[in-house]
Amino acid sequence: MAHAPSLSNAAATAAIDAVTALLNAGTVNLYTTPIPADANTALTSQTLLATCTFANPAFPAAVAGVATANALVNDTDANAIGTASFFRAFTSGAAVMFQGTCGASSSFDCVLSNVAIVQHGTVSITSCVLTVVTS
Repeated sequence: MAHAPSLSNAAATAAIDAVTALLNAGTVNLYTTPIPADANTALTSQTLLATCTFANPAFPAAVAGVATANALVNDTDANAIGTASFFRAFTSGAAVMFQGTCGASSSFDCVLSNVAIVQHGTVSITSCVLTVVTS
């Protein structure tokens, strides 16, 4: 029999609230391609471009399996030059919680003011969203 689980809105919201609580004062690291298969896959040739910091609390309560981060602290001294294509969200203790795509529009998980990162420049994340698919 095939597996096809789905979460109710209440379960998805509880799952997101549990994860996002771990991100208080954590970080969002922005990287170049290639995008790893998932958040458990080790980084290889990707370049760390910048690191922005979550607020504390990082997220308000989720609604129907969706949480949008509170305003993040900008990185005022970007690590390297390149195009941000994905991010990883880390706890303040450096444990990876999730990863997603970066872009300059709301169709991405992490929206940046500019995906073209300049070394030593300022990097601003305008939106970071975590969504758990519901039934």
